Amino acid sequence: MKVISTEKAPAAIGPYSQAMVYNHTLFTSGQIPINPATGEIEGTDITAQAEQVMKNLGEVLAAAGSSYEKTVKTTCFLADMNDFAAFNEVYAKYFTGKPARSCVAVKTLPKNVLCEVELIAEAE
Repeated sequence: MKVISTEKAPAAIGPYSQAMVYNHTLFTSGQIPINPATGEIEGTDITAQAEQVMKNLGEVLAAAGSSYEKTVKTTCFLADMNDFAAFNEVYAKYFTGKPARSCVAVKTLPKNVLCEVELIAEAE
């Protein structure tokens, strides 16, 4: 197993890593809309927060030698399912290969953000 860590994405805020690669498969931890440069939540609406989440995932994918196109499965968590359409618009710009996906509404996300996404992808 290989631990994936990049300063271009938010550091883990608990006893876990940003991602792990096992047998050429990348498993990411959930990414929330923290700007890695400031450590602060980026954006106040679902569109801005989803954009930051996708940027963070992109950096973790790159650190593992992977990409959005090599993503097999995503799991998306929304604080409010009423944000689904706006979230989906942002998501569709990044995951053009249409990986398998689950998307659920949850009661609360870390730091009261509006969305969180984790993924599984092919890696080097």
